[in-house]
Formats: sequence, structure tokens, C-alpha cells
Amino acid sequence: MQVPLQIVYHDMPRSDALDARIRDKVAKLEKLHPHITSCRVTVDENDRHRQRGKHFCVRIDVRVPQHEIAVNRDHDEDVYVALRDAFNAAARKIEDMARLQRREVKVHDVPLRGTVARLFPEEGYGFIAGPDGNEFYFSRENVAEPSFDKLETGMIVQFIEDIAAEGRQAKRITVGKHATGVEPVSTGPAAS
Repeated sequence: MQVPLQIVYHDMPRSDALDARIRDKVAKLEKLHPHITSCRVTVDENDRHRQRGKHFCVRIDVRVPQHEIAVNRDHDEDVYVALRDAFNAAARKIEDMARLQRREVKVHDVPLRGTVARLFPEEGYGFIAGPDGNEFYFSRENVAEPSFDKLETGMIVQFIEDIAAEGRQAKRITVGKHATGVEPVSTGPAAS
């Protein structure tokens, strides 16, 4: 770390045992991301719940190149639980950010829109004409909403492209206002 670890206590006495636990937790964070430039841990004791006991709040501010991570966790009665929860949350955020920086973030398939071009109901398959003019094969099992039996030629559908050994295929086929772009029309109350 470029800047030494800062541990700050508000409304409570400094604790050597708590300092040691914080240093151990920060060392674990440094293993997750080797370029942590600074870390500040603030431990605050509140008397908000005078009748129920003490309330602890732990705030962690971690800086890495081009990012800052801030986490707050509270706990009634046990400062070590608040500390554990705060460091667990900070670790998850650091891991997520490190994956993002390494470009290891999972990319979800982007749905395409097309038109049901041909159906073969007896055989349980059909073809969708995609936005680029290519056709995508699909089977009964690939239709999510509505059922395969309710599909009709010319329907606008949304689907995910899948490349198989046999060629381009459509999976997770759905029909709805997201696919048609048509909003339901309200006619108002019926006249009597």
C-alpha cells in the first residue's frame, strides 16, 4: 500500500485486539488486489439504542488505481460481526472490480428479433427469419413463451442465437410486447 493503513475510532476506546483483526483483514484484501493504494477503516460506536445496548458501525474506504470502494456495515452488540460483514462486502467488491479490470466479466447473450418464417407442427420444428435475413432453426423445446403450438407464421419473436454443428439455431424464443413493440390499447370503461 502506498499510504499506510488508517484505523479511526469514534466514541469508543482503541483496542489492540480489534487493530490486529483489522490488519489481518486488510492483508487478505491486498491478496485479492495487489494494487491497493490506501485503506481507511472507521469503527464507530453509537448509543442509538440505549435500552438495547451498543450499536457499532464499520466503514471501509479502499482506493485502487482509478477506483474507490466504500462499504458500511452495522451491528447491534458485536463490533467483530460488523467488522467481518464490512470486510466480506469489501472483498466481494474488490473481486468484482478486479474481474472487470481483467475483462473476465460474463457477457450475456443479446436477444435478437425475427419473424416466424415456416412452421412444421407435426415434426415439432420451424424456422425464424432473423434481422440479417438468415434463417434460424428451432425445435419445440426451444420455445419459452407461449407454447410451440400457439406460434403462427408471421409472428414477431425474440430469441437468442446459438451456433450448433448443424448451423444457426434459435433458443429461448418468446412472443410478447417486448418482441412486437405493440403496446396494449386501453379502451376505457365499457358503455352500457
